Amino acid sequence: MAPMFAPLRERNYRLWATADLVSVSGTWMQVLALNWLILSATGSATAMGAVVMLQSLPVLLLGSWGGALADRLPARPLLIAFQALRALLALALLLPGGNWPIYAVALASGVIGSFEGPVLGRFGSALVSPSALGSALALGSVLSSAGRIGGMALGGVLIGITGPSALFVINAVSYLAVIVALLAMRLDDMRPLAVADPADGGIIAGFRYLLRQPVILVVLALSFVLGSLGRNYQVSMAAMVSGPLGGTSGSYGLLSTVFAVGAVAGGLLLAGTGRSTLRVLVGTGVLISALQLCSGLAPSVLGFAALILPIAAGAVVFDTVVSTRIQLDTREEMRGRVLATVGIVSSLSGIVGAPAIGWLCDTLGARGALLTAGAVTTVAAVAGGVALVRLKGRSLSFAILVGRSNRQPA
Repeated sequence: MAPMFAPLRERNYRLWATADLVSVSGTWMQVLALNWLILSATGSATAMGAVVMLQSLPVLLLGSWGGALADRLPARPLLIAFQALRALLALALLLPGGNWPIYAVALASGVIGSFEGPVLGRFGSALVSPSALGSALALGSVLSSAGRIGGMALGGVLIGITGPSALFVINAVSYLAVIVALLAMRLDDMRPLAVADPADGGIIAGFRYLLRQPVILVVLALSFVLGSLGRNYQVSMAAMVSGPLGGTSGSYGLLSTVFAVGAVAGGLLLAGTGRSTLRVLVGTGVLISALQLCSGLAPSVLGFAALILPIAAGAVVFDTVVSTRIQLDTREEMRGRVLATVGIVSSLSGIVGAPAIGWLCDTLGARGALLTAGAVTTVAAVAGGVALVRLKGRSLSFAILVGRSNRQPA
């Protein structure tokens, strides 16, 4: 079986992938309904930003605790409990009370996500063999992108017919699909993962372990820089369309669609090759950073779209390789805590990056922002590659697709 379909050999993975597609679609239907509800009630983009902030902050404060918990407790019952709680939160959005239920649900969702993220990471590596993990994560990215596109499209149709309440109910039901899939899985087919000793030091032990992993620290640093300055295209796309490109709302919609298509293509490319190596990580980081710099010089909307497509594909490849290397290159009993750190870095890059890109657009203009951010991320990607070469003690080719997929070499 080709690398792309290797994870589908596993019945448990097939169940999980199907349920995940349903759940992601429901989640994005709820996101659409929430955005519409907040904007129609307040007319304020700041209120929408507050909801995003309330979902992100708990990850920064509680993520490390969630990682320590993930390393000690079995993942499957925890995930069932989390899905049930999320279904209840979706139904709570039906309660009257203005915007306060929305803010409360956003905060509670962030708290759940702080603990759920590391558990999901460990659970995914129990469903497939290490050699198929990269393809499994890449397929997961494809399903997430497909669920987002499908959920937003269907939600856009339904919200005009039923209003937002029906979308909250649909999302609540979608979590039941995940619970059913988890209950239907065969426990004997799962890979047993080492668990942490309750007396191993918890969060402090996780930080000490991470500080002794210089390769992982370099990967996390690259993830932060490229995520904060090279991934906030929702901001820079809008600035380019409304500014130097002289586009319309339809132009922005076109670019958003191209970005989504690129994300799917990137996931399929990585799933098809199965090569989640440090070579791919560094090569992709340099490529998308250089393309970002070039996008600041795009003469038209179509020229900008032609660069957005490979940037979106490369971003998915980069993020998926980061997740794969984190899981394959760390001890199983420490994996939850390291994955929690990845979640914290991702949240920080969003919190820092979006305002930073917005400030650069206001200060230097949209083109200047892309040129500056692209130059910084290109230098960071090259410096990260040099650091990894020295740490690994051997050459890391910048070719995108090299290395044997069956052993997932660095």
